[in-house]
Amino acid sequence: MNTVTLSSDYQLVFSREIQEKVDLKVGTSFEVVFYNNRIELIPIKPINNLRGIFSGIDTDIIRDDDRI
Repeated sequence: MNTVTLSSDYQLVFSREIQEKVDLKVGTSFEVVFYNNRIELIPIKPINNLRGIFSGIDTDIIRDDDRI
């Protein structure tokens, strides 16, 4: 099990394994989600990381004759 440590300055320290697996960089921002008695941290990735993820998708839309 991977663990995260809370330092005396209340900073979270992620293991190298977690950093590499999630591709964390210095300055990465996180969305914090509270769920029951749990805290979830979701890394916020730059929107530019999404460029090209839908390449090759068919964008032709078949419409009914009365919708043209």
